[in-house]
Amino acid sequence: MNDAELRLRAAKVVPGGMYGHLNAAIFAPGYPQFFERGEGCRQWDVDGREYIDFMCSWGPIVLGHRHPRVEEAAARQAALGDCLNGPGAIMVELAELLVDTIPSADWAMFSKNGTDATTQALMVARAATGRTKVLMAHGAYHGADPWCTPSLAGTTPNERADLVEFTYNSLESLEAAAATVEGDVAAIIVTPFKHDSFEDQELVEPAFARGARALADRLGAALVIDDVRAGFRIDLRGSWEPYGVRPDLTAWSKAMANGYPIAAVTGTDALRGPAQTLYSTGSFWFSAVAMAAAKATIETLRDTDGIAAMERAGTLLREGLNDQAKSHGFVVNQTGPVTIPWLSFDGDADLSVAMYWSDACLRHGVYLHPWHNWFMSAAHTEDDVAKALEGTDRAFAETRAHFG
Repeated sequence: MNDAELRLRAAKVVPGGMYGHLNAAIFAPGYPQFFERGEGCRQWDVDGREYIDFMCSWGPIVLGHRHPRVEEAAARQAALGDCLNGPGAIMVELAELLVDTIPSADWAMFSKNGTDATTQALMVARAATGRTKVLMAHGAYHGADPWCTPSLAGTTPNERADLVEFTYNSLESLEAAAATVEGDVAAIIVTPFKHDSFEDQELVEPAFARGARALADRLGAALVIDDVRAGFRIDLRGSWEPYGVRPDLTAWSKAMANGYPIAAVTGTDALRGPAQTLYSTGSFWFSAVAMAAAKATIETLRDTDGIAAMERAGTLLREGLNDQAKSHGFVVNQTGPVTIPWLSFDGDADLSVAMYWSDACLRHGVYLHPWHNWFMSAAHTEDDVAKALEGTDRAFAETRAHFG
């Protein structure tokens, strides 16, 4: 069954044939919708086309598809049981590992998706403070629940009423937002860097990170880091740890278990009591297989210095793309950490150049994205990057020929 046939079948039984961020209908025409398998840093679609994968399943694959150590740990746990009447011992072991690894973590709670974790973190903050308002950067993505989904379809104004927006990296804007709801700020929620879709990424300014920490302390509010997208690709200890900034609460997911579904909130001792008061749960939140996979993933990243491997590969990719763009007469912007990269074309307001180039990359066996950041994995080797750059170079040439 090929991709076109599956799309026709899906259109009859799935709203729109697909929904959410995986809907290939919003990409260039050549993007595949359905995939068959993955191995290392490669994926194959149902039409048998092979790609060097720079989306890593939109972030979860951090060690490479089907990593042996992770798969073995998951299989061992699956042989014992997965969804049982209560969690397995692995839940305690994973929580201990997180507390040992993350300096700002004195405890951990588990769920399934990044949205679960960000929502749960705000619940803890509100339980701790008795307040309602949350300061959030304009345009930031924190999940798909009604309070944060990018689309207003199916939501009510009341579900957004407690959000107060500020401009990322502007401490003045953050202070002004806080002043509008003085005395009622439960939390400041912020991503480790600005990774809004359709826009160049923006690394955090250390002064802003430290200022956000100081403001939260002054307000008696919780500083919440949404590390769902960046977690375990910048620093295993937490993405703001290099700046000496430790949050009160952190939301984790994506790369946490190399593709197995799990999320977590970690927090400080001061918020342990409020966290205990929450009724926040799910039938599959305590499934043991994903927890075993998470423990193996984090230990492997630690033992193999996986982040350094991603940094090396990401640097080679960035340097290669920069040289190619210049040689073909393009001005490009490469933004974000090298482990979570993105490339945009200067003056490409409607993304037509990016769409054409990324579609051409697909034709030459390189899977990346025209308007969402990409992801590196520890499985990307120098040879893989070199092979990918052969494809991107051809794509640049075709894009230049097309646009003149």
